[in-house]
Formats: sequence, structure tokens, C-alpha cells
Amino acid sequence: MSTTERAQQPLPPPLTAEEAEMARTAQRCIMAALDHSRAATITLQSDDGSQPSIQVPPQALRFIAQLLGAMSDRRPVMLMPSKQEVSTVEAANYLNVSRPYVIKEIEAGRLPHRLVGTHRRIAFADLEAYAQRTRTRQEAALQRMADNAKDLGLEY
Repeated sequence: MSTTERAQQPLPPPLTAEEAEMARTAQRCIMAALDHSRAATITLQSDDGSQPSIQVPPQALRFIAQLLGAMSDRRPVMLMPSKQEVSTVEAANYLNVSRPYVIKEIEAGRLPHRLVGTHRRIAFADLEAYAQRTRTRQEAALQRMADNAKDLGLEY
């Protein structure tokens, strides 16, 4: 399945309140079990023994708990291989900006990319780093605005 086909798949329906609570409870149970364990692996088994037991690395359970936490908060989640590359359209969707803006950032040298023929490809890790830098700059600008408003006595 191509990246475009995956992007066009319909999203699953949002969680119901009951499902969100189930995810929250499962997250708490997993994290509580991990907090009290120093094991290299954790074995999962069914209550009645009908299914074979499996060993799971604690780091994988931590990841599942984080995923459950995001689901219970009804935050969107996207899983992508770390070495994945995205097109300029996909990068624009991820950043919630226009494709021309992404191209402008690439041409200005602020967003690394590589050419595949005539198509630009952006490593997802670079896209994440760019998004983080942008958030940091935005937060600093907001803080400066708040400080200026305070200095001018415009607090509210």
C-alpha cells in the first residue's frame, strides 16, 4: 500500500467515552506494573491459560501505555517508521501548513530534503526536528509578547 493510499484511508470512528475510559484504565494498569518491575521482559498470559504466554520487553509496554494515554485523551496518533520519508504534500499536512510554504522552507534551507528525480523527499526525523524548532520559536515569541504586555501594564 502506497503512502498516498494510506493517507486516503478513512479514519476510524472516534472513541466512545466508555472506550476512552478503558484505554485510560489499561494505561494505568500497564504503568503500575512497569513501576514495580525491574524485569528484562514481562510475560503476558491469559487468565484461563487458553492462549500461549508471550514475553514483551518493558519498553514496548511503555510505548503501548503512551499510545493508550493518547487514545484516552482522544489525541490523534500517527505511527511511522523512523527512517520514513514524506512528500511535500504529506509534510504540509503534518505541519498544518500549505505545500508552497513547505517548499519555501526547503528552498530557504530551513527544512532538509533530498531529490528523487524531480520530487522532494523529507526525512520524517528532519520534519519532526523542524516542527520542534518552530514550536520553540513560537513559544519564545509568545513569551516575549506576554512580557511586553506586562511591561506596558496591559495585563489581563
